[in-house]
Amino acid sequence: MGQKTEKNSYTVIFAIGMVLVVGSLLAYLASSLKPTISENERLEKQQNILYAMGVNDNEEGSAVFISTEEAPEAFSKYIKEQLVLTVDASGNNIKKQTRDEYVAEYNKEPYLIDIKKQKTMAKKGEPRQLPLFVGEKDGKTFYIAPIYGKGLWDAIWGYVSMDEEMIVRGAYFDHKGETPGLGANIKQRYFMDDFQGEHLLSKSGAFKGITVAKGNADPKNENKTDNEVDALAGATITGDGVTAMIKNDLKLYVPYFKTLKP
Repeated sequence: MGQKTEKNSYTVIFAIGMVLVVGSLLAYLASSLKPTISENERLEKQQNILYAMGVNDNEEGSAVFISTEEAPEAFSKYIKEQLVLTVDASGNNIKKQTRDEYVAEYNKEPYLIDIKKQKTMAKKGEPRQLPLFVGEKDGKTFYIAPIYGKGLWDAIWGYVSMDEEMIVRGAYFDHKGETPGLGANIKQRYFMDDFQGEHLLSKSGAFKGITVAKGNADPKNENKTDNEVDALAGATITGDGVTAMIKNDLKLYVPYFKTLKP
């Protein structure tokens, strides 16, 4: 018996058996956890969107989401309209859908659109879908758009809320693997709050975006028309990633904002 177990065939059969057992177990866990993962993703996106338009439980100096229990009701209360703008490879708007039209065609909510996937499609020359959420709070209208980019180590993303003049009213940023205490600070409130009131358009009305600028001459961020915010210390590449995703992604919404003008 001992001699049989030392044969190569026994080792191979044992390895195959273990792979099948572990693979089956992982497949079962992935399948059973999928509804929970999907629900968590849904709630997280609602919280992100609401945070960007100022619906949050922020404390002094800290960024705090409203709870997952409150998020669905708050999302229904504050988000009055969900739009999906489809643009071609040149950024030309070729279709605009309401939430109901989009759900009827794709059987999913606009806020679940995979922004990374859409950017990949655009690089291949295919049309890209741009979600836009229209919210109302304290008598003001907010237009919230998702953005996605690359930091130093991995993906970074966020939501930016604007008024009809493309002036930023709030922002939320997050990351997958930026350096703690450095690039990871893009999700700290003091950095995100710097964007409030910043203009995305130049004084002449052309889209300019916002640059996370090292050596910015306005460290207290008092000048809201310079299209700049102060950079994070030791996080130049992450800051450049924030700059790029704001400029590249929000520029695509300019044609829509032009339709808001009388």
